Amino acid sequence: MSERAAPFYCPYCGDEDLRPSPEGHGTWECASCNRAFRLSFLGLLAKGLRHDPVDEGGTAI
Repeated sequence: MSERAAPFYCPYCGDEDLRPSPEGHGTWECASCNRAFRLSFLGLLAKGLRHDPVDEGGTAI
């Protein structure tokens, strides 16, 4: 099993100096702007992707 992806940039200042926070899973600290934030996955969209066949006059997405 692979590790979860880590953020590359701080969502507040855009700096790359991020470290995992001791507060728990999915929490990060930015050493540049001194902010802490949490990232979490909310779920899949109920609608999903719509695929229209090209030969029926629709456009492929």
